[in-house]
Amino acid sequence: MQNNNDQFLLEMIGVSKEFPGVKALDGVDLRVRKGSVHALMGENGAGKSTLMKCLFGIYRMNEGHIRFDGEDVNFTSSKHALDNGVSMVHQELNQVRSTRIMDNIWLGRFPTKGLFVDEDKMYRDTIAIFKELDINLNPKQKVKELQVSESQMVEIAKAVSYNSKLIVMDEPTSSLTEKEVGHLFKIIRALKKKEVSVIYISHKMEEIEQICDDVTVMRDGKWIATKSIDNITTDEIISLMVGRDLTNRFPPKTNKPQDIILKVENLTAVHQPSIKDVSFDLKKGEILGIAGLVGAKRTDLVESIFAERHATGRIELHGKEMHFKSPEHAIKNGFALVTEERRATGIFPNQNISFNSIIANIDRYIKKNWLLDETKIKSDTNWAIDSMSVKTPSMKTLIMSLSGGNQQKVIIGRWLLTEPEVFLMDEPTRGIDVGAKYDIYQLMIDLADKGKAIIMVSSEMAELLGVTDRILVMSNGRMAGIVNTNETTQEEILRLSAKFL
Repeated sequence: MQNNNDQFLLEMIGVSKEFPGVKALDGVDLRVRKGSVHALMGENGAGKSTLMKCLFGIYRMNEGHIRFDGEDVNFTSSKHALDNGVSMVHQELNQVRSTRIMDNIWLGRFPTKGLFVDEDKMYRDTIAIFKELDINLNPKQKVKELQVSESQMVEIAKAVSYNSKLIVMDEPTSSLTEKEVGHLFKIIRALKKKEVSVIYISHKMEEIEQICDDVTVMRDGKWIATKSIDNITTDEIISLMVGRDLTNRFPPKTNKPQDIILKVENLTAVHQPSIKDVSFDLKKGEILGIAGLVGAKRTDLVESIFAERHATGRIELHGKEMHFKSPEHAIKNGFALVTEERRATGIFPNQNISFNSIIANIDRYIKKNWLLDETKIKSDTNWAIDSMSVKTPSMKTLIMSLSGGNQQKVIIGRWLLTEPEVFLMDEPTRGIDVGAKYDIYQLMIDLADKGKAIIMVSSEMAELLGVTDRILVMSNGRMAGIVNTNETTQEEILRLSAKFL
């Protein structure tokens, strides 16, 4: 890359940030060219999000300076950054779900007519942005009625609505189908033509090669390398990220499925549209993947099994019919659920790691005098942290201060402490880096090796084919088929996914 400063829209030089007990950033440099897509890569905990929060005015740097569009800047708030042409699409969507799409897009800057909000102008302006981005949504629809992928598109539209010169996209495709990813890339290429720069944070190597021009790799809060995408291979990126060679993306499968442990017959959600007449079995020591396009109701399936949703049908565990009245009842009978929306339904953000680790199993820690057994809590929390390799200064650290991948590890550790027989995992590696993904794949295989049964929902075809024993394909709330993983192809799964049932 050339060193002509005029070509850079953004320069972050020598950025350092310290929190109590940890140096999150240590002299990091990031230079983004005008009209380019710049990948920012690193394992969870590498400091990517912290660096972006320093740019966006959410965190104040301890050291370093920022130059944006030829001017020295120091944004003091997200509004300050937005007003100056920097916007961000966060991985964890922060939307007012009870309001309309257009209210979310123009929140805090509603067009007015006299003393009142100009509803007609807000609608027209929203439609104009949607038309530009080829988004087919009704601006008056409530956000809570949207799929996760649709909510993601609304956030991207909101970022574009600020006429930003730089848009940060944090794991923008984590909930998108292949078709929707293609749509997003079309939007990004259109932005490039307008000389808008994009900082693209992702762990999906195929996407980085396809859409990005340059890549910066971070590790342990430090800058490691910046390269043109044409001058670096996927293996080299992974090696720089993890500090070691990672020759295989998936561990060897050592688990051996045994006898049937779970039978599901004619499972149908009471409230429609949702799942209808789904039947399958699950074996001890098996990893069963759930595939399907967005809207296939994969999440509805695992939530119905877990009694999160009211459903009719028959569920048998070890040949005994189960009648779960609530998720708590399911937990007591050996079921565990890692939810898709980590921030919304997975963590208690204002509590520490210890609380988040033991909360699903709280009865175990109550002594006869009704006091909590602090020694056992400490022991089990340490076990969860160590077994999941959670990067944290302390078990007393607030979980919201951890990276997304480390939050996910705490959640999985929490459920391991309940000693489940059937593990339901909804997008367990969403937003997690390649190194941490490998750890979770290995954990799943180890659990199956010990006789646990696992159901894994995933939008990533590669991990379904790399980790599972069989794959159940959903389409429009129904089961389109079950295939043996070692005998199927990506094409067959996509063909089943697209069946209209």
